[in-house]
Parts: sequence; structure tokens; C-alpha cells
Amino acid sequence: MNSDTSIGPVRGRVAVLVAFALTALAPAAQAQGVQLNSNAVELRITGRLQVQYNQTSVPDQIYSTFFVRRARITAEVKINDFISGKIQPEYGEGTVSLRDAYVDFIFSPAFRFRAGQFKRPFDRFELVSSTQILVIERTGGVRGVADCAGVDNVCSYSHFTEKLNFSDRDIGFEVGGRISRFVWSAAMTNGRGPNNKVDQNGTKSYTGRLEYRHSDLVFGANIGVHDYPNDSTLTDEYAMAFGGDVDWGAYEQPGPHLKAGVTYGENWRNLRTAEPSKFFTTQAIATYLIPVEARHLFGLEPLLRVSWGDPDTDVSGDDGWLITPGFVFHVYGRNKIAINVDVWAPASGPTEYSTKVQAYLYF
Repeated sequence: MNSDTSIGPVRGRVAVLVAFALTALAPAAQAQGVQLNSNAVELRITGRLQVQYNQTSVPDQIYSTFFVRRARITAEVKINDFISGKIQPEYGEGTVSLRDAYVDFIFSPAFRFRAGQFKRPFDRFELVSSTQILVIERTGGVRGVADCAGVDNVCSYSHFTEKLNFSDRDIGFEVGGRISRFVWSAAMTNGRGPNNKVDQNGTKSYTGRLEYRHSDLVFGANIGVHDYPNDSTLTDEYAMAFGGDVDWGAYEQPGPHLKAGVTYGENWRNLRTAEPSKFFTTQAIATYLIPVEARHLFGLEPLLRVSWGDPDTDVSGDDGWLITPGFVFHVYGRNKIAINVDVWAPASGPTEYSTKVQAYLYF
């Protein structure tokens, strides 16, 4: 930090303005974001735009539609080796909201303290950036389907973890770090999800995760304890979920990439005699990146997702399969065009499907 405190903040503000200008104008950024250094801060600006065509087979639904799935500008700032942070607004799907907004205090590689709005440390499917997930939609939803008890829509892996508030973003504190090949994290949050001004009760939710990493192989175990108001008993209660996952391979790396996970827990949105039902879900996604030497294409990637979920293990015939074949055309870095067909096959009821085509811009 410059000892001239009168000019440092000014340079920091100028750096921000210049960064936004360069983000829009400079192709030399090489899709890695604009990074500027000043005497006040180190600032990195990135952005993403994802435009989707979405079609559904469900009767009485709008057959097809275009929409902006995600539109974000991200600012990552580093004050020094101890303090850093991130702010990421969202402009997609016709609304304006806040995605990430947190500050990190890094005491050492083994211990970091985070405060703000961030992704809860639960499953790896959710923790990976939307610019690097293997399928278009984590949940694989089909518009118009409402088969899954408690969480609605389809009984896919990520639908359970997101809708039951074990994964995705929330507001609170998190601690974590890395010790050798182990990465650990634990969070205490409101439990209401992102962009809620205050908590709905005085209790809090807790999430923890432990990973073992070796080269391109990651093993993870996670646990979540979510607080919720029980409308039947008029008390605040807790629902638990735990699971594990494995991730083998790396994004943009030629060859196979496999991601699989399993989660078991309490479906607190599906109360039976005041007690939540037990849910079970598992999922695997396999891809294979084929390098291509072409002017505007560096890889072709076929993929297949198989996801199964049961919202109430004590009831038969309410489970279902989500099958997603797909194909990705990799243009440059995280810029690509993807095609997925999400097929929902419930144990009872009609099979429905949704075709999705999405174009990705990342800089």
C-alpha cells in the first residue's frame, strides 16, 4: 500500500473506471478478465453472458422461449495479502439481484474467514462455477412438471440440494482453508437463501465440507443442518442432510471427465404428521472432450447425465429419473455453445422432456 494516503484512494477509483472501460473495449483480455494494479488495490473484472433457448413437452405450457439465463459483471478486489473480496450482481431472467458479495480475511493458507453472501460449502455440483458446469442446468428442470413432493418440478440431485436450502448461496460467516491435500470449510448462515434482508427466525443453518485433492481427482464429504419453521408444530426445527461426491478430470482438459455424488437427508418441505420425509438422490455426469483443430473450434464434448431422486423413501412410486444427453461446442476458453435434452421419467406419470440450447460468453 502506498504511504501517500491522499492519492491511493483516487488511483483506486480511477482503476475501477478504467477496468470497466477496458472490459467492454479491449479484446486483448484473452477471456481471462481485466486485471489492473494500483497503489490502492488489485482489481480484477470478469463477466459472463448466457443466453438460452428453452423448450418443453408439457401440455398447456409455452412450447418454447428465449431468455437471458445469466448476465453478470464480477469485481474481485485484493487490498493486500490479508483482505480481499468479491461483488457479483446478476441481471439475468428479467430481474436484478446480487449473487456473491463477501469479504475474506486470510490469516494463512490453512485458515480463512469469510463474511457476506456466498455459496454454502455443500456439494461439488453446486460449488463449481456456472461457466464450468458440465450441463446447461444443474437442476435439469422441465417447465410445467410438478412431480417431486416438497421441492416441485423434477426429482434431480441439484433440485433437492438447492430447494431444501442445503446448497447454493446464503448470508453469514464461513471459515475454511487448505492443509496439504485437504480442503475444509464450515459455514453458519441465515438459512433463507440469497438477497433476504433479515432472517425469518432466531436460529441459524450450518454447513460443512471436507475435500481430499490429488491432481485432477477430488473426493468430498459434506453435511448440512438447515433450520426451518415447522407450520404444524409452530416451532423452529432442524433438518439434516449429508453426502459425498467425487470429481475426476478437469474443465477444458482433453479426455474424460466424471462427476458423481449421493445425498440423503430430510425433506423438510414435505411434512408427514409434522415430521419431514426422508429423501435420497444420486447423480453422475460423464463427458469426453475431443480436441479439434479448426479456426473457431477447439473441442467437441459429448455428455450424459443420469440423476435419480426419491422425495419420500417411505412411499413407493414417487421417485424418478432425469436423463440428459448433450453436446458442447467449445469455441475459446469458457466461450461455447451447448445443447442438452433433459428427459424426466417418473415412476408414475408421463415422461416429459426439455430441449435447451445455450450460448456462453466469458471474459
